[in-house]
Amino acid sequence: MRALYNFIIKPIGKRYNNTKKIGSKELILNTEIFNHQYVNRMAKVITVPKLLNSDIKIGDTVLIHHNVFRRWHNVKGIEKNSRDYIGNNLYSVNQDQVFAYKRNNIWNALRGFCFVQPIESKDQFNINKEKPLVGVVKYINDDIGGIKVNDTIGFIPDSEYEFVINNTRLYRVLTKFITIKYENEGNEKKYNPRWAESS
Repeated sequence: MRALYNFIIKPIGKRYNNTKKIGSKELILNTEIFNHQYVNRMAKVITVPKLLNSDIKIGDTVLIHHNVFRRWHNVKGIEKNSRDYIGNNLYSVNQDQVFAYKRNNIWNALRGFCFVQPIESKDQFNINKEKPLVGVVKYINDDIGGIKVNDTIGFIPDSEYEFVINNTRLYRVLTKFITIKYENEGNEKKYNPRWAESS
């Protein structure tokens, strides 16, 4: 089975990441199916589109949109799969639902996206631990000149979309929403909450 324009994928693990192993016990963190924060966003590529050129290959791990695996209730209260579900734990997703891929244990952002790690706030009068709308580039593609990995950038409000990759909390930001490249002062400290480190 191979689609013309879509990737065929299957989840790595379960649809939801709503449990945590503590010792020999399993703790359930969330029981709601509509909460996007606990939806699994990692998948394995089964087939690539016939009519679409992409860097993604069969067997790659991809980061996808949270609505792909998420279930929902219709107006009658019946639980349903997403529109991407095609059966046998397989899903058909468009390229705009895929943000990055991993091959040979290396993550690569797709064209149009970058992933940034927030930095700690130095404002002693603010209770927020991270500096808003600023981060250090962790993964980026080559479609934006002058910005590379480890650069400190600014981005527009509400453009960040949270992921946890390799136990590090990152924001996916569209490269067109990057507003500035800062000169590194050398004392920026990356911020990663404890809950992300134990994911």
